[in-house]
Amino acid sequence: MKQLALAITAGIALSATAAHARDNIEIVGSSTVYPFATTVAEQFSKKTGNPAPKVESTGSGGGFKMFCEGAAADTPDITNASRRMKDSELETCKKNGVDAVTEIKIGFDGIAIANAKAAPEYDLTAKDLFMALSKKVPNGKGELVDNPNKTWKEVNPKLPDSKIEVLGPPPTSGTRDAFGELVMEKGCKGIAAIDALEAETKKLKEAGKEDEAKAKEKEHKSACMTIREDGAYVEAGENDNLIVQKLEANPNALGIFGYSFLEQNMDKVKGSKVGGIDPTFESIADGSYPVSRPLFFYVKNSHVDQVKGIKEYIAEFTSDSAWGDDGYLSEKGLIPLPEDQREAAAKNAADLKPLTADDLK
Repeated sequence: MKQLALAITAGIALSATAAHARDNIEIVGSSTVYPFATTVAEQFSKKTGNPAPKVESTGSGGGFKMFCEGAAADTPDITNASRRMKDSELETCKKNGVDAVTEIKIGFDGIAIANAKAAPEYDLTAKDLFMALSKKVPNGKGELVDNPNKTWKEVNPKLPDSKIEVLGPPPTSGTRDAFGELVMEKGCKGIAAIDALEAETKKLKEAGKEDEAKAKEKEHKSACMTIREDGAYVEAGENDNLIVQKLEANPNALGIFGYSFLEQNMDKVKGSKVGGIDPTFESIADGSYPVSRPLFFYVKNSHVDQVKGIKEYIAEFTSDSAWGDDGYLSEKGLIPLPEDQREAAAKNAADLKPLTADDLK
């Protein structure tokens, strides 16, 4: 790790005399990664004397869109993400002249389903959450119909007789994407009408009917991941602090946000069990909590020598004092990577290793 730090520092020294198009780093992206990025930005500014990077919370999807708009100086240098970049997003970047992007995996986070401290305790399953939040659910005949469930007790007799009211992120959020994949897609398994769509997709692929298979796959994904729009799920924007405030004001509501926000607000809210497991630092780190995901940031390599301080910012973020087991980011709720993964990620960062389409497969 010391050699990597020296390599990064040497790289910084070489570029220190270069002319810079901008003196302040511009960062966009995930609301989950936002508190970690702002903390690193403060440390970076204190240690280097450079202006603190401007960090905006735009959501992962919104961040990738802005990041990939082009390579000009008025586009973001870095985007944070609570999901991995999609193949299509990397392709958009390349089409718009963003030829080299470095992916840096920074740690893990869990997605908490939380409510007010004084509210009832929930032990939820992926199926419970699907039946509560999906736009379409099976009726008694197995047909997919508009979701009629009004209370949690209707979803599962073991749950409280409380109105279903869930505050969560919008479609542009990586947390929403991850919730869809980790919860809704798991929760829809075993529902005959939806399983049939998956089986049809497989048959069409085997028959070489790629276009029809893609259409059927899209239909299956929509059946699993489309959230109801009748008021039971309320999009609360990219401000996770706002969700915490609303949960305090409404003890019947549940909220969906990153574990780091739960940890920072334990005096106001508590996390629900999912599959019998509490969301904790330990359960996310060991993988036993079922709703956890990796976190990333992405660097526009062409900006590294154009914008002052990017290498120093990367070096600060990937230092043991920041993202290590006892680093200051773990105090903010970041679940550190295992040491071997940290070393590999730090090397990618030091080398500014370009991300390829094959890496995303």
